[in-house]
Amino acid sequence: MSLPVSVVLPYSPTTAAIAAHFAQALAGRVEVILAGDGPMEVVPAAGVHVLSGKVGKGAAIRAALEKVTGAVTVLQDPDEAYAPEAYEALCRPIEEDTADAVFGRRTAPGLRPELLADKALGGFTRFVTDVGLEDPLTGVRAFRTEALRSVTLTSEDDAVDAELVVKMAAQLYRMTEVPLSLQGVPKQPLASRLTKLRTLVRYATVRDDADNQHEGYSTLERMDGANNYNVWLGRRFQEHLGRRVLEIGAGIGTITKQLEPGLELLIALEVDRFYVDRLKNLFRGKPHVRPYLSDVALADWESLKQERLDTIVLSNVLEHIPDDGAAVRRFRQILPVGGKVLVLVPALPQLFGAIDEAVGHYRRYTPETLRKVLEENGFAVDKLEWMNLVGIPGWFMNSRVLRRRAVPKFQLKLYDRLAPLLAEAERHVKLPVGMSLFAVARVTGEAG
Repeated sequence: MSLPVSVVLPYSPTTAAIAAHFAQALAGRVEVILAGDGPMEVVPAAGVHVLSGKVGKGAAIRAALEKVTGAVTVLQDPDEAYAPEAYEALCRPIEEDTADAVFGRRTAPGLRPELLADKALGGFTRFVTDVGLEDPLTGVRAFRTEALRSVTLTSEDDAVDAELVVKMAAQLYRMTEVPLSLQGVPKQPLASRLTKLRTLVRYATVRDDADNQHEGYSTLERMDGANNYNVWLGRRFQEHLGRRVLEIGAGIGTITKQLEPGLELLIALEVDRFYVDRLKNLFRGKPHVRPYLSDVALADWESLKQERLDTIVLSNVLEHIPDDGAAVRRFRQILPVGGKVLVLVPALPQLFGAIDEAVGHYRRYTPETLRKVLEENGFAVDKLEWMNLVGIPGWFMNSRVLRRRAVPKFQLKLYDRLAPLLAEAERHVKLPVGMSLFAVARVTGEAG
């Protein structure tokens, strides 16, 4: 292994002896940090540290991370079923900079009830987080230490395993897995599995991965999981994209992911550092995508003009800008003649409610108000269409009647199942109304 590795072994009174055995086997090869509760008898050795009095797996991991010095951190449950020989394969994707987190996918011959239970729990984890891992709750994982430390962990007990997957996935870190041969069947109490299940249910229903500390983020995060709906929106934008694009208000990259394939340049402007950090994680290794931390009003528009941009995209962003007219004038100033602005906005002021307030909307548009703000500030409107008729009842009930401040996750997943059908239907039928408006406008003369 070319990068320095630290191995964290969170232990309990029942696993202290096994943790000590692993520490002795690893001493002198990698840094080892034993953190947990109960007596720990380990022969003193260079690079082996013991942090006692840490009750619970989550508390132990948090304490250990403060002491880690390696660029790669391996988290391993002290269990005889696991072997250190797996570390090299586990760390390789991180060393090659193709992943930020690598999970050891457990394999064993025959049908083991314990592994089947973990398989079912892993399936529910995939449903909640949308990760593509077969074994997301494995007992052996490797992380780029910088990435692991960026995740705020709050769980005290075994729930930390589920929390880690939820938060790494939500922060858009690259996650993969490698096969892991077992020396036996890992021991895991039923209480541990139930703790993880309860945590996953909470993150699926009432808590977001920022632990509800960042209002408005819940809706963005849940919309990011609506894959079919996002592909639908992405296709609408792609029909009109140029090659050098500025996206205003990129958020956590939901639409950015749909825009970037095949582009020469994509600048993703976002005012919130909380989201910019996620954009950097998502597009790590893609130099043509450049996250840009700035408010629209404070951006360096002269520098942006030098980027020879031909398209500006705003997906549910214009309604967040207090002076939308001034913003549109800035867009015109940096685009060449024929340059386009593509705009998706929430429609129908009658739908304005609690969710709009939570995500920071100043307004919802009508065709007349959207056309006016574009045409009075230097653009000719080529296309102006309603979108998403079917979404109106759900938004009205949740935002206006029930006064919810985020879209319920399970409702959104159900709606997302219908999105391909809705997209196909709207392609052939001109809608009389919808909960969104889509516009394409172009610059027709030199900027004043």
